[in-house]
Amino acid sequence: MIAARLSILNPLQRRVITDIDFYLVAIPATILWGLSKGGFAGLSALSLPIMALVMSPLRASSIILPILMVQDVVSVWAFRRTWDRRNLLILLPGAALGIALGYLFAAQVSDAALSLALGAVSVAFALQRLVLESRPIAPAAARARVVPGLFWGAVAGFTSMIANAGAPPFQIYIMPQRLPRDIFVGTSVIFFALVNWIKVPPFIALGLFTRETLLTSAVMTPLAIAATWAGVLLVRRVSAARFYKIVYALLVLVGLQLIWNGARHLG
Repeated sequence: MIAARLSILNPLQRRVITDIDFYLVAIPATILWGLSKGGFAGLSALSLPIMALVMSPLRASSIILPILMVQDVVSVWAFRRTWDRRNLLILLPGAALGIALGYLFAAQVSDAALSLALGAVSVAFALQRLVLESRPIAPAAARARVVPGLFWGAVAGFTSMIANAGAPPFQIYIMPQRLPRDIFVGTSVIFFALVNWIKVPPFIALGLFTRETLLTSAVMTPLAIAATWAGVLLVRRVSAARFYKIVYALLVLVGLQLIWNGARHLG
């Protein structure tokens, strides 16, 4: 199955990506990753879906992952003193299980099915965020509980593996705790930095890292680092509420397009 998947990659995906269509989506996607890694959690949800419009979701993920790992160095350093130990200890075991399940899923299904799954996750996340942000903030803070944390950690690991979309389940679990802003951001940054390292062996097993994808990642990395630092500097100064709503509305549209693309090619 894996060999068959790699054998049908189109020419754009078999060489260093120089096609203008790729960069028209990759550049804004990289900026969104950077801003998200710098503290604007959730903005990166639009990145993989827009890249998946011009290439397979797994191939896009193979370019994204090395960039994310470089960005993690910047964001972990920036928030190294502000994170919640209990939440990480609860979430990470579940995330590891979810990544393993995501690997098994990705190894068995077609690119059309992955596109359909990515679109569904994207639309669900965007609608969930738009609904939550329209509600008043609840006054009471929830406690970090083990069973819900293991469950949402597993969901975050699974969706991160197949769609690079682990933020929605992570936020569903974390946000009711009403953590201080910097603790919330720092916990998110360190959690996904560790998740990205856990994803490396499955990506290697799927044969997704090639010379071409790694070179493409290297080309995009300087922009990613600059965007991450911009996010770190801006997150404490800018109210992003209106910007988030625009991004989530766009994510609904992109997600619907991916669902349409996947549904057309299924079977």
